[in-house]
Amino acid sequence: MPFPTLQIGDLIAKIPIVQGGMGVGISLSRLASAVAREGGIGVIAAAMIGMKEPDIAQNPVEANTRALRNELRKARTATGGILGVNIMVALTTFTDLVRTAIEEKADVVFSGAGLPMDLPKILRDMCEEKKQQFHTRLVPIVSSGRAASLIARKWMQKYSYTPDAFVVEGPKAGGHLGFAPENLGDPSYSLEELVPQVVEAVKPLEDAKGAAVPVIAAGGVYSGEDIARFLDLGAAGVQMGTRFVATHECDADDRFKEAYLNARQEDITIIKSPVGMPGRALFNKFIEAARSGSKKPFKCVFHCVKTCEQEKTPYCIAAALINAMKGNLERGFAFCGANVARVDAIRSVHELMASLQQEFEALRSARA
Repeated sequence: MPFPTLQIGDLIAKIPIVQGGMGVGISLSRLASAVAREGGIGVIAAAMIGMKEPDIAQNPVEANTRALRNELRKARTATGGILGVNIMVALTTFTDLVRTAIEEKADVVFSGAGLPMDLPKILRDMCEEKKQQFHTRLVPIVSSGRAASLIARKWMQKYSYTPDAFVVEGPKAGGHLGFAPENLGDPSYSLEELVPQVVEAVKPLEDAKGAAVPVIAAGGVYSGEDIARFLDLGAAGVQMGTRFVATHECDADDRFKEAYLNARQEDITIIKSPVGMPGRALFNKFIEAARSGSKKPFKCVFHCVKTCEQEKTPYCIAAALINAMKGNLERGFAFCGANVARVDAIRSVHELMASLQQEFEALRSARA
């Protein structure tokens, strides 16, 4: 049995796989367009996307919006497939980046790291200002059924807008995590528990809307068997990040990808990020130095995240992630998912998608 399609509004992905939006600079136009060409949903991460712009420190809003515009246009020239943008609510440039994504006709805006309560307002205001209809789909990223219900209720009350889909991200995800540190290993917070809860929370929305509101499972999804399991639990698709880092098309430096290839289970650690959230990363000397207190205070030039308390943190998260993306891991670190130690090769996106399809079909055939 082949993969089912994933439909978000009038968008139909031939393969029910969303490539996770990975900042800083890990998923840009090259990776996103490669995934979209294969029939999945390719996602550009907007966090510090303007890092290579010459005026990023002086004009962060202009630099980041310019870079996002350029990356979307490059991706569009490379594919006619479905392209999304991941824009964290916590970014100081959130509104400007959302407006840019909509103007450039991104198919989907995925938004987490906070509750995107006013996301529909940006879309509505732009339609009124420009006297035209924009068709970007709005998809919140949540960590519970309660959060999904809260967002949906607020959107309907204030904007008469129902979320077009939800991504539910479990505690095995890479990067910043929407859970308290003590809940990361609690089985009651596992993705297997969360998916049915969000699916149940979405049912009243579907009844009111008269249309499907798909739930996309994320965080620790690694194999075709995993995809089948979460579809069986009611998800309409999955989001995957770690697997796409280990591809030739990933926008990160090869040394970043090699860190994944060389990762052992014991290398995975949970850090306390400067933005006030726990994060999953590969332990290295940079993290060791930060924990020992040997890193020095810094002068913030990016002002990228609202919740960052620069006076209380020993390093700049943006600078650390930029260095890592460039392969300078002695001056930063790599975020990763819980299954990073399973990565055994760097493949093309085409090869990865084909292998996931084969694993999915083999499991379905064995059950038939």
